[in-house]
Amino acid sequence: MDLDTLIAAAQSQGASDLHLEAGLPAAFRIRGTLQLTGEPIPATALQNLARDLIGPEQWPGFLERRSHDFSRTLAGVRCRLNVFHTARGIAMAIRVLAAFQATLERLNLHPDLRQLVTHTHGLVLISGPTGSGKSSTLAALIQEINLSEPRHILTVESPIEYSFRPRRAFLRQREVGRDTPSFEQALLDALREDPDVLMVGEMREPETMRLTLNAAETGHLVLATVHSGSCAEALQRVVLAFPSEIQNNICAQLAECLVAVVCQRLRFRPDLNIRVPECEVLRPTVPVKAFIRNRDFFKIPQVLEMGGEHGMWTFERYQAWLARRTDWHLPDPKDETPDDEPARAPDPANPKARPLPQTPADARPASTSSWTGRASGGPIDIEPVEGGLDAVLKKLS
Repeated sequence: MDLDTLIAAAQSQGASDLHLEAGLPAAFRIRGTLQLTGEPIPATALQNLARDLIGPEQWPGFLERRSHDFSRTLAGVRCRLNVFHTARGIAMAIRVLAAFQATLERLNLHPDLRQLVTHTHGLVLISGPTGSGKSSTLAALIQEINLSEPRHILTVESPIEYSFRPRRAFLRQREVGRDTPSFEQALLDALREDPDVLMVGEMREPETMRLTLNAAETGHLVLATVHSGSCAEALQRVVLAFPSEIQNNICAQLAECLVAVVCQRLRFRPDLNIRVPECEVLRPTVPVKAFIRNRDFFKIPQVLEMGGEHGMWTFERYQAWLARRTDWHLPDPKDETPDDEPARAPDPANPKARPLPQTPADARPASTSSWTGRASGGPIDIEPVEGGLDAVLKKLS
């Protein structure tokens, strides 16, 4: 089994994910649909491949936990891999990331989202269901800062999905399990590392949420993701993660430091042949803060309906804007940020700011980012690819 060939085939077909399972054919997820291709994969071949990818140092840990998350560049494509055990043996779920650096324009997001990262402190929550492109939007917001302001950005991820090239920002990335033992330890360390912007890959545990809120309160701009189906649900999910006796304090803390909540989902556009993000955006007006403090989350949708003048968006208004839009950014295999791309013009309010020195090309990782148009999601319909793997690979030649 040649994994590089499968990754190249997945990218050429526009697949967002590649699934490998012992005893089953490989499966591509293309526009939300799983498509089987090729012959069943022998369990021995998949186990040997997993051992080579994970490496001898991490292999004992994988055998103990029965799963392992990491990122790797395969066939010139940045991938996020999860290797795990199933009833048949070892399996893999591989997210195929796009080869260009994400920006709001390239992800077809509303330009008003750029205002979220002009703040010097506070919390920006990016929410949505699994496979809705949250990580891509988060990467695009970080890149907006990187291209425009000389700020110190620190990311904590598990694993690192997008390798950023520092432009005007001083940018550091830490991977949980490799560079730090946990999100909690990385957030404690971050308060001693002088960051201006802190990115938390995902808030899962209450302690991670508590430390994230503390960082947002102490003068840092914090960007984080959480799973939810709406902005109100995202806030409620954070509050309910804590014991009931301290939820009032958490609500007060959240209301005080909140900058915005963005809830995102993807919708396939047959006319464009891409998935387009649809967003709900909540801004912390006085009524919104009052509802958060009082835990009246059910009243937030009413404020969203009437909050257009405050930069809020409902899904319906956002869909109307998408219907009027004409300047779409479509994917291009050659659409990759060149090493010599200039940084954005200096901020007129800070004309003395200068871009940071560029890292030599041979001393930095390749730029990668995820295109939300290829994020996974949607119904799981399995259908065979006509001609099998040979037909897919023939298109590559």
